[in-house]
Amino acid sequence: RSRSGTILELVEQAQKVARDGGREIVLTGVNVGDFGKGRNDTFFDLIQALDQVDGIERYRISSIEPNLLTEEIIDWVASSRRFMPHFHIPLQAGSDHVLKLMRRRYDTALFRSRVEHIRRVMPHAFIGVDLIVGARGETPDLFKASHDFVESLPISRLHVFPYSERPGTRALEIDNPVSQAEKHRRTQIMLRLSEQKLADFTSQFIGTVRPVLPEHLRPGHQMSGFTDNYLRLMLPPRPDLANRIVHVRLDSVADPVEQTINATIIEQ
Repeated sequence: RSRSGTILELVEQAQKVARDGGREIVLTGVNVGDFGKGRNDTFFDLIQALDQVDGIERYRISSIEPNLLTEEIIDWVASSRRFMPHFHIPLQAGSDHVLKLMRRRYDTALFRSRVEHIRRVMPHAFIGVDLIVGARGETPDLFKASHDFVESLPISRLHVFPYSERPGTRALEIDNPVSQAEKHRRTQIMLRLSEQKLADFTSQFIGTVRPVLPEHLRPGHQMSGFTDNYLRLMLPPRPDLANRIVHVRLDSVADPVEQTINATIIEQ
């Protein structure tokens, strides 16, 4: 069963991170949207409390199920100064038939509604999506349906995983297993789609100015960091800027696959 700490405990953890010099926190767990299940508090209550912690400048929400990512949470993140416009939502399959076989608690219509709502209130938000290919029961036609559904979504990137068998699970009772070779082929197709999605998303921001949190400099390397909407940047080596929010101009794409961006610091 889901279990979680209390809001007070997590606020105290965030306060300690702030005292130790931390500036960004990622909220993570097996299922973060289930926070507070069995109690009167909720994940929405938690993020509102964390937003009040002085010293923490950025929060990111790690993977959260679409049925637990409510429009209320999305709207609140859009208005928050500390919660970043960045979501990671597991889809797993773009076919309602396969989602039922996986016993997921959502369908493609709900998933689309969440993604489109994010885009309405935060057009600049990064939306990452988990996807499994080659699950038992995913026929060629269902894979195509999944591909077409994902292609139609205004998302930023896919995290693609080939389905793996697990002994003793009920999934082994499902017909139509997919061969390893076919899983690999489908994975490559989805990865190419992901590269195009990421390139399309990134291109919108070249030439714009965004806040970035530079990471500590590694000897012999450029500095790097992420914008508020999770674009990875390469920066001139300036150790004095590490762990400080600065504004930069996004100049050009340095890596066409990962879409890492060359940037110029314009404000300290």
